[in-house]
Amino acid sequence: MLKTAIIGCGRIAQKKHSEAIIRNSNIIENIAVCDLLRERALEFADKMEKADLKKPEIYEDYKQLLKRKDIDAVVIATESGNHYEITMEALNNNKHVLVEKPMALSTKHMNEMIEVAENKDLKLGVCFQNRFNPPIQELRKKIESNAFGRILHGQASIRWNRNRDYYKQAQWRGTWKYDGGTLMNQCTHDIDLLLWNMGSEIDEIYGVIRNFTHPYIQAEDFGGAIIKFKNGSVGIIEGSATIYPKNLEETLSIFGEKGTVVIGGLAVNKIKHWRFEGEDAHPYQNLPDPDTVYGNGHVPLYRDFYNAILENNQPYINGQEGKKAVEAVFGIYKSAKEGLPVKFPIDFSTLEMEN
Repeated sequence: MLKTAIIGCGRIAQKKHSEAIIRNSNIIENIAVCDLLRERALEFADKMEKADLKKPEIYEDYKQLLKRKDIDAVVIATESGNHYEITMEALNNNKHVLVEKPMALSTKHMNEMIEVAENKDLKLGVCFQNRFNPPIQELRKKIESNAFGRILHGQASIRWNRNRDYYKQAQWRGTWKYDGGTLMNQCTHDIDLLLWNMGSEIDEIYGVIRNFTHPYIQAEDFGGAIIKFKNGSVGIIEGSATIYPKNLEETLSIFGEKGTVVIGGLAVNKIKHWRFEGEDAHPYQNLPDPDTVYGNGHVPLYRDFYNAILENNQPYINGQEGKKAVEAVFGIYKSAKEGLPVKFPIDFSTLEMEN
């Protein structure tokens, strides 16, 4: 039984991490929860108790929690700007770490997290749970069997709505120090899927960001980019939180010489187009949407993280994989700031956008 603790009991923890723990309770025991607001930690602990699980101990100071020797791994679901500091503290206390996306808000910090985890032989996993979506797994099989032939171009389109009430719920949202904008917060899941399935490293990005309708946040509510990959293929990113009047769709499109796949739905969970020689449809075209835009991937994400520790393998989305989408967003920010295409690799932080 893997003994875990949750640090940060806000929206994503209450909705999806609690579900993942409950549905993996045969292999994972959550023994402690931590939040600066004690009532949020209590709410999370009560969810465990109502599911007939042992009620975890409650902390307001994560450093005190990390001193416990009986905790094997921690899950970090705080505001993005604190992921790095808490991850480093956890690793230095010899805990495996599963951290929400984005893993950090600078390339330097991401690289440090990866290096320390490797040096201490600890697992570092990142919550890009949509990789586990059944339609994405079906796409992945086609990618790995070379069914597309040469992949020509792909697109990640995130057409959502985030209103003033959303930003008022948490003061850190939309700030450069603790979050970034729509690209970093809402769009990195789809950007991760695009980069993963294009199968090539980024050569160059040209990006544009705008704040169209959210003057009360620092960062962007729209971002667009053209990506040149090293193998010659092209990626397109379109990310918006300005869609009227509510969330429309999140779509991943992959186009190759011998295949076309478009996966949409509320959380890239539904196949819209599936075309290969002799195949013009797929059973997953009729999957229902999940209850939230987070999808249902946290349950298999936790199971994979448990198995990585048990079997001493890398998590499905390890630190090296988890940083790629964040780096792409950094590239868009840097390009938008300079008004020029940006060559990779880059060194960047969201704090540079404050200047």
